[in-house]
Amino acid sequence: MKTAQKPQSIVNRRAAFDYFLGDEIVAGLALTGAETKAARNGHAQLKGSYVTINGGELWLINASFSVRTNDKGNQKTVDSRARKLLVKRRQINQLIEAKKQGLTIVPVKLLPSGRFIKLVIATARGKKRYDKREVIKKRDLKREQRKSL
Repeated sequence: MKTAQKPQSIVNRRAAFDYFLGDEIVAGLALTGAETKAARNGHAQLKGSYVTINGGELWLINASFSVRTNDKGNQKTVDSRARKLLVKRRQINQLIEAKKQGLTIVPVKLLPSGRFIKLVIATARGKKRYDKREVIKKRDLKREQRKSL
């Protein structure tokens, strides 16, 4: 007998490395049933994805969901179509203002727990190459300190 596993959130670790993250907003996702099942099973990826504003609506671009296509359930395809994000008009207006200030909107985390699938998005400013090198250097120092203890 299988035990039900608690779905884990899918984190976009690359976003924290490439950007200085700012304000976060939790948005709903318009998904099909197969995509929802893939997200609950952890078969989704946010690496390389971004959020854009088109026609006054938010869209998630380049997020990958491994969806089962065959009736027998043994064939998987990767679906990376654009998906609509569900947020309030006031939040969309805040994000439009952030875009005008030169900020980017990046997906940070996919939350499959609960009844609905939610996406945490954040406004972000891109890091320069020297900022990334500094982060790597700090990470290596912490690793060596833990190793010595």
